[in-house]
Amino acid sequence: MLEAEATADMLLITQPFTAPIATDQPIEAVLVKAVLSGERDRFARLYEMYAPMVHGILLARVPPGEVDDLVQDIFLHALRKLHTLRDATAFGPWIAMIARNRAMDFYRSSRETVEVTEQMAVEQPPNRTAREILDLICRLPEAYRETLVLRFVEGMTGPEIAARTGLTPASVRVNLHRGTKLLREKIGAVAQLDGGLGTVARPRGPRPASPAGVGR
Repeated sequence: MLEAEATADMLLITQPFTAPIATDQPIEAVLVKAVLSGERDRFARLYEMYAPMVHGILLARVPPGEVDDLVQDIFLHALRKLHTLRDATAFGPWIAMIARNRAMDFYRSSRETVEVTEQMAVEQPPNRTAREILDLICRLPEAYRETLVLRFVEGMTGPEIAARTGLTPASVRVNLHRGTKLLREKIGAVAQLDGGLGTVARPRGPRPASPAGVGR
C-alpha cells in the first residue's frame, strides 16, 4: 500500500525541476541520491536522460506498438526499486538490463507476437521506409540491432550509447560497424529482389512521453 502511494505521489509532482548542486559526481549519481533522499522530482530528469535508450532497447526486441507502454512500466518499476541499486553511478546499465529483461518477459507472457519474416520484408515496395529498415534491423543479431536502433532510430551518438548502456566505446564502434555492414547486405539483397533499392529513409523513433504528471 505504501509503495502504491509513493508511486502515486511521484506521478502527481507538479513543482518545477531544480538543478542539482554542482559536484564532481556523475549527474546520474547525484540524481539517484536526490530521489532516494525524497526529492522525487529529480526522477523526471533521469527519465529524460534515459527514456530514449530504454525505448531503443525495447524497439529492437518487441513489437513497436507495445514499446511506449513498456517504457512507462519500466520507469515506474525502476522508481520503486531504486533503493536496490548499489552503485548510483550505474543507473544506465541497471535500467538497460531491466528493459532487456522486461522484453524477454513480454515474449514469455504473450502468445501473440509480431514476426517479420524474410518473405514479408521482400514483398515491400522498392522505396525503403523507416519501418521497413527497422524490420530489417530487428533481424540482425541482438548485439547489433540494439546498437543500431539506438544510433539510427533514437539518434544517440556512439559515445552516448556507451555512456548510457555501460558498453565500452570500442564495443559500440564494433557493433555499429559490423551491424551497419550486415544491414547494408540485407538491404542490398532485398533491393535485388525488388529490382532496385530506391530511397532509404532514415528511421526516427518517437520520444516516449514521460509518465503522466511527472514534474520536469
